Amino acid sequence: MSVLKRITGSAMFTPLLVLLLIVIFNLIVQPGIFSVSINADGNLSGGLMLILLRSVPVMLLALGMTLVIATGGVDLSVGSVLAIGSAVSLSLIRGDTVAPTADTAMALWLVVVITMIVGVVCGLWNGFLVAKIGIPPIVATLIFMVAGRGLTQVITLERSITTGHLPFGQIANGFTLGVQNPIWIAFIIFMMFWLFTRKTAFGLFVESTGINKSAAKYSGIKSTKILLAIYAISGLCASIAGILSASNILAIQPARAGEDMELDAILAVVLGGTNMKGGKFNLGGTVIGAIILDLLPRTMTFLGVGIQYSMFIKAVVIVLIVLIQSPTTGRFVKSLFKTKVSNKQEVAANESV
Repeated sequence: MSVLKRITGSAMFTPLLVLLLIVIFNLIVQPGIFSVSINADGNLSGGLMLILLRSVPVMLLALGMTLVIATGGVDLSVGSVLAIGSAVSLSLIRGDTVAPTADTAMALWLVVVITMIVGVVCGLWNGFLVAKIGIPPIVATLIFMVAGRGLTQVITLERSITTGHLPFGQIANGFTLGVQNPIWIAFIIFMMFWLFTRKTAFGLFVESTGINKSAAKYSGIKSTKILLAIYAISGLCASIAGILSASNILAIQPARAGEDMELDAILAVVLGGTNMKGGKFNLGGTVIGAIILDLLPRTMTFLGVGIQYSMFIKAVVIVLIVLIQSPTTGRFVKSLFKTKVSNKQEVAANESV
C-alpha cells in the first residue's frame, strides 16, 4: 500500500498516466504511429521519431517556461523571441545577399552564438521589467510579445527571407548517432536543466522565490537575481528554438513564426504538473506535456476530426487533465475515500455491539 501511495503521489504519475492512455488508444486505432525503423542511411525514422522531433520546439520553450512559472510568473513573449531568433540567424547567415546562396556572410558558430545572446538579452529585458521595475510578469512579457513581433518585421524588412546555406540546415536536419539533431539538443538541454536545478541549490532558490518572494528575500535568497536569471534562460531557450525553426526550413515567415507557441508552452508546463501559482516544478512532466500536445492533434486528425472540432476537443481534454491534477480534486477524492472508510468502520462497530 505504501508503494502504491508513493507511486500515485509522484509528480510524474498523472502526466505519465495521461500519456499512457493516449498511447494505448493510438496503438489500437493506428498501430503504426509509434513505429521505428532504420533507413538506408542507418538513421532512425518512423512515427515515434517524428513525434519526438515535432515536439522539440514546444519542449524547449516549455522548459524555460517551467522555471518562469515556478517563480510565480509567466512569459508570454517566448513565441516572439523564437521569431526574433529565426530572423537574426537567417539574416546573419545570408548577409546582404538577396537571393538564397550556399555561401555565408559569417561563421556558422558565430551566428549561433550571437542569436543565443540576442535571446538572453530579450529575456533579461523581461526580467528587468519584472524584478527591477516591478511590472507584473503577464504585463511585462505581453509588452515584449507585441514589441517582438514588430522587431521581427524590422529585422526581416517585412518579408519572408530564405537561405541556401546547407550547413545551417544540418543543425535541424542532420543526424548524430542515427538520431536527428533537434532531439539530441532537447535531451542535452533537459539534462542541463535537471542537473542545474536538482543537483545545485538553484532549484531550491527558484521554488522558494515562487512560494514566497518576501520570505525568500529575508532568508538571504537574492530573488531579483534569480528572476533575472530565469527570464534570461527562458529567452535563451526561445532563441535556440528559433534557430532550429529557421534551420529546419531554411526560411522564415515573420508574420507566422512562433505564432501562439507561448500558449502551447504554458499548456505543456501545466499538463506536466507544475502549479501556475509557483513553487515546486516538474521538468520531466513538462517534457511529457509537450509530447502530449503533439499527440492529441495528431490523433484527432487521424480520426477525421475537423480542425475546428479538433481544437475544441483538445481544449476539453486539457481542462479534464488539469482538473485531475488539481489539489481540490485530490482533496475531494480523498474525502470520499475517508467517508467510505468511516462508514464501514461505523457499520462494523454497530455489528460488534
